[in-house]
Amino acid sequence: MTHDRIVWNPKIMSGKPVIKGTRVPVATILRWLGKRETNDC
Repeated sequence: MTHDRIVWNPKIMSGKPVIKGTRVPVATILRWLGKRETNDC
């Protein structure tokens, strides 16, 4: 599967999947989204 916004490069963050053009690991984003509280009324 190919993603335009997620890249894997052994020279960036030890090969962890990151957001293209950054050093932000996908796992960090997923962890943040999982902790996010909802404001449903």
